[in-house]
Amino acid sequence: MPTPTLETLYLVDASMYVFRAWHSMPDEFHDADGWPTNAVHGFARFLLDLLERERPQHIAIAFDEALDSCFRNVLYPAYKANRDPAPPELRRQFAWCKALCQALGMITLAHQDYEADDLIGTAAHVARAAGFRSVIVSADKDLSQLLAGQDQQWDYARGLRWGADGVKARYGVHAHQIADYLALTGDAVDNIPGITGIGAKSAAILLAHFGTLDALLERIDEVPFLRLRGAAGMAVRLREQREHALLWRQLTTVALDAPLPVSDFARTTGDDAELQSLADWMGFGPLTRKRLAEAAGLVA
Repeated sequence: MPTPTLETLYLVDASMYVFRAWHSMPDEFHDADGWPTNAVHGFARFLLDLLERERPQHIAIAFDEALDSCFRNVLYPAYKANRDPAPPELRRQFAWCKALCQALGMITLAHQDYEADDLIGTAAHVARAAGFRSVIVSADKDLSQLLAGQDQQWDYARGLRWGADGVKARYGVHAHQIADYLALTGDAVDNIPGITGIGAKSAAILLAHFGTLDALLERIDEVPFLRLRGAAGMAVRLREQREHALLWRQLTTVALDAPLPVSDFARTTGDDAELQSLADWMGFGPLTRKRLAEAAGLVA
């Protein structure tokens, strides 16, 4: 019997695409005050392409506001401390991108205590309970842990999509093992050290054998007998760094209980006055203005 097709909720990791636009678009766009708007222009192109291509009826755009106030910073103050703060020129554009999404009639997600990943994870969790599948628009491997059933992750820039069954081919572990995998290997992007001497291949072998980080830590005595180079040393380090491993897992696990503004992510008609004002301020051209109005449901 064929699997019934579920309604789809699109969940967009905005930061990835704002940063991409910031780095790739020429610095020739400016707002009425002379501030650069290259990231807004690039993000608008991405967003319009997505909306015109997929025509989503349910969509939410997640933004990172918890840059140094996330609950993970309380658990581990060095979390993401390796990143330089966004310059004022970029922070300003994040605000414009968020305003653009709202003017287009889409729900935006942001919270001082939770990252965009957590907001996406919670939205996917809520939507699944309501009978939706999620399409997570992001290349971030952390988000692969959320995939189940008919869910998909979409690396939009590379045109690649995969579901829960495709995670193992990409990372060597199953979707539900991603947080444990990152706890072992660490994540340099987020400044999470991982367990000394355990890389991607070793972590995948350990999780294939034990299934979970908890089982691995309970059965460390078995590790030296695995057909794995350096297994005895890994067992020693796992004993020594047990508490660290559990902490890293807390950091790499996407939260599913973040506060959400709504539970229904249905698109609404955009705000014509706000959209016109933003277009004037950003210096959008006639074609972009027309596409924005159509995407907002303001013209037939």
